[in-house]
Amino acid sequence: MTRTALYWLTHDLRIDDNAALRAAADADRLLCVYCLDPDWFRPTRFQAKPLGEHRWRFLCETLTELNRALQHYGQRLHVLFQEPVTALGNLIEQYRVDTLICSHAVGLDERQQLEQLKAEQPTLAVIECWTHTLFTPEHLPFGREHLQHYFSTARPACYKDTRNALDGDGGSGFSPWLANGALSPRQLVAALRDYEQQRVANESTYWLFFELLWREYFQWYALKYGVGLFRFRGIKTHPPLTSFYAGRYRQWIEGTTPWPIVNACMKQLAATGLMSNRGRQLVASCLVNELGIDWRYGAAWFQQQLIDHDVASNWGNWQYLAGVGADPRGQRHFDLDKQTRLYDPHGHFIRHWQGDTGITVLDSVDCAD
Repeated sequence: MTRTALYWLTHDLRIDDNAALRAAADADRLLCVYCLDPDWFRPTRFQAKPLGEHRWRFLCETLTELNRALQHYGQRLHVLFQEPVTALGNLIEQYRVDTLICSHAVGLDERQQLEQLKAEQPTLAVIECWTHTLFTPEHLPFGREHLQHYFSTARPACYKDTRNALDGDGGSGFSPWLANGALSPRQLVAALRDYEQQRVANESTYWLFFELLWREYFQWYALKYGVGLFRFRGIKTHPPLTSFYAGRYRQWIEGTTPWPIVNACMKQLAATGLMSNRGRQLVASCLVNELGIDWRYGAAWFQQQLIDHDVASNWGNWQYLAGVGADPRGQRHFDLDKQTRLYDPHGHFIRHWQGDTGITVLDSVDCAD
């Protein structure tokens, strides 16, 4: 009997080191499908869209490159603008698909969609593969232009010293590709180990690996807690003492708060879809501690704006900072004046992003919605 398989791509948009694609290799007929859920383009209850314009452009570029790569193997990528359960169900019926192949998902929505599809297609064989995490047994040779370039420089050896820079290329720059699966964490670790053997192994190269472990932790964290990743009280017993203030939230988004360092970071995010690790901590601390706003509104805004949004890392880190997540120390509160002196002592970053213009007085009387 002819085996017809459907490979549902999600956060695994690559050819190399892709266990799901290998699982599809022995199918007689294969459909490679990516679903653009219309809900991604609609605001949620937290007044932000799951997919913003910066990540949308990056996703389109990634899908184009993936389709080009698949064509070398006689395949093509079918991109459907439709809710996944409906879209995939129609294809399964139309092409008499007997096997569905996909990556294990840690996100709650993706897991629920897969379970619904299984329930509606009881005779369908489903193969799930780990493609988005570091700790799986398989590993393949790797290649990507940025990967090769980064490890041909001295940047990994000084990563720990530069990772908190507010602007420039102090970080590794891999997070967008890791987020959508165009690069696997195993590929990155392999390149890092090779760099350490060929050039230097030091505290900075270890720290780069540590950050990958931190990302890994949140993948399993999201899988364990499910809907708890999105609860106001997170994984704690009691909710935080925050609410929602429309005026303050708008100031935060537009970069017109009383804190220039926060404004500069938010304007950078709006313009580029990127923000440094240190910047993300500072603006999150401001939203929760200075503005007293429900952390979920910040997480939702990051989800819309960030090119490198990853549901587990984003929502898990916001919980961590808001004191409702994995941090045993509780809520993290940054002294914004001190942070400005440490990371922008001469005001270059603030001036570049005009963080000291458009400042408005904090509205202390607007009502919670």
